[in-house]
Amino acid sequence: MRRVDLAGAAHLELVSGVVRLRPEDAMAEAMLRGWRAQQSARGLREETIAERERLVRQFAEFTNEYPWRWAPSHVDEWSQSLTGERHLAPSTIRAYQGIVRLFNEFLCDGRYGWVVACEEEFGLGEHPVAIVHEWNSIVHLQSYEGDPEARPFTRDELQRFLDYADDQVDRAVRARRKGALSAYRDATLFKVMYGWALRRTETSKLDLADWGRNPAVPEFGRHGTLHVRYGKAKRGQPPRRRNVLSVFGWAVDAVADYMENVRPKFGFAEHPALWVTERGGRVKPPEINARFVSYRDALGLPKVLTPHSLRHSWVTHNTEDGVDRRFIQVQVGHECDSSTAIYTHVSDDFMNTALRKALAPALESAPPNRKDS
Repeated sequence: MRRVDLAGAAHLELVSGVVRLRPEDAMAEAMLRGWRAQQSARGLREETIAERERLVRQFAEFTNEYPWRWAPSHVDEWSQSLTGERHLAPSTIRAYQGIVRLFNEFLCDGRYGWVVACEEEFGLGEHPVAIVHEWNSIVHLQSYEGDPEARPFTRDELQRFLDYADDQVDRAVRARRKGALSAYRDATLFKVMYGWALRRTETSKLDLADWGRNPAVPEFGRHGTLHVRYGKAKRGQPPRRRNVLSVFGWAVDAVADYMENVRPKFGFAEHPALWVTERGGRVKPPEINARFVSYRDALGLPKVLTPHSLRHSWVTHNTEDGVDRRFIQVQVGHECDSSTAIYTHVSDDFMNTALRKALAPALESAPPNRKDS
């Protein structure tokens, strides 16, 4: 039977007829070379491949065993150490387990020949086996690995926050301070983050040319849609793009006023960025975070609120307002509705209203409650 020359196959990485002084080490290194070749052939970026290899080497060092002697118990012990000793977040541990699983599945895949190569070199029964399963990985234990403290703004908190941002502009203008333009920029930036449900990086990388018209809402002019070019990427993949439709008229008015009357006063007309600094640079995510924290703390709002809470708030508030779930999912760029559900934290008032609607048919059909005579 003819062997298929798949990138990463054992017969391409092992030189036949050569006596190796340390055959175990040579086999382990050949496996990693093969996995690197297999990932390169799939178009993954070099930095992604290098990071994955580093993690697998750490796992091998932890187990003090070669890959063909790894067992599910090693994953259990390693995961426990990541939780108890290194205090890593569940989402990080899940990602680490996924990388080890990918390498292990590559070794066990019969098309690449590593199982046969190990048995020929080390004897019958000496070969890789599946070690990461649903029952010993976080994927099985819980479906959401985010911070349980994370939550959106309440509507009152959001109004206070945005009002405070506007107040900083008025104060700077009255005091004739130099920072009035930056304060106006940041007030608009936060409105855009909420108004179009954006992440920090997505927001910082917006350009003036990213706005476009939506024929369905001509009243929004050139701000009917927003083209997000730097959406959150999957591991090893380029940023994902999406078009976000404008929903809130007040947010459209805010960004239109900024682009027409404020952005030109920064100068740097040739710079493509929507948000520029007074020195002509692009506003970076850490700067967004710093200004957010200063406003949040000045108002005495809970520290669990972060810039990402603005995105959570858009999802939650639109859910409460009865906006179609699929529309919300597409707007925020989620492939699965379960991801959107994580963002939704509806208020008690919303839940009580929904409860009354659910109970209404039963209450209307129930016989009147008569006291015994």
